[in-house]
Amino acid sequence: MAAFSPRKNLVTLVLVGIFLAEAVPGYVKGQNCGCAADECCSEHGYCGTNDDYCGVGCKEGPCKGPNDVSVPDIVTEDFFNGILNQATGDCPGKSFYTRAAFINALGSYEQFGRVGSTDDSKREIAAFFAHATHETGSFCYIEERDVPATQNYCNDVEYPQYPCTPSKRYYGRGPLQLTWNYNYAQAGSNNGFDGLNSPETVATDAVVSFKAAIWYWMTNVQRYVSQGFGETIKAINGDVECNGKEPEKVQSRIDKYTQYCQQFGVAPGENLSC
Repeated sequence: MAAFSPRKNLVTLVLVGIFLAEAVPGYVKGQNCGCAADECCSEHGYCGTNDDYCGVGCKEGPCKGPNDVSVPDIVTEDFFNGILNQATGDCPGKSFYTRAAFINALGSYEQFGRVGSTDDSKREIAAFFAHATHETGSFCYIEERDVPATQNYCNDVEYPQYPCTPSKRYYGRGPLQLTWNYNYAQAGSNNGFDGLNSPETVATDAVVSFKAAIWYWMTNVQRYVSQGFGETIKAINGDVECNGKEPEKVQSRIDKYTQYCQQFGVAPGENLSC
């Protein structure tokens, strides 16, 4: 058996590092990116050149997209107000959610609704508003209803980096009903508000509310749009609704999505359910 040689092992590690630097650039750069000119920085912070790096979520480099679709031209006043007009009863959201707030929030997310073809863009926008409409009762509700007093949606055991503020509750708020301390923390850090100490901002500032919803969409949902609307349901509330658990809610989302696709003049595609 060869004797252990610290010097020899150090040399070996250096040589392996050099090999990885030459053969697998993203491996060495890790989550710092700073990629070569012909490489993209992926949504997870790695360097590469294929669609996993240059497609949805690409942060820098020769990213594919955004396309030249104008989201405001698709989300018209008539379309937005048509959703609001469906809300009935006591609806605080009618005076909170506005198209202007949505358009303002778009400025922070230039790839929202602008990946792929024009039809792909229309399907993504239809999907986002289908989920938002379902979650809020056609923009009727700002905050989650009937939340048990003991439920604060805090999980800082698995997510200790996002410690909950004892006096705050992280229940659903906004167009996609943002929930849980870790989502509020990240939505806040990406959009200029204190999600852990002031989660209520998502229910008091309409622009922030839409920004938080679009952040969640871009981070957790957009990558599944091309796989069919059913995959976006899984991404948003699959554990609760899919696989026959809540078929009425799934169908509600599908109905809204197909309605909006029809309004946008685009086929809804396949794989609608979950």
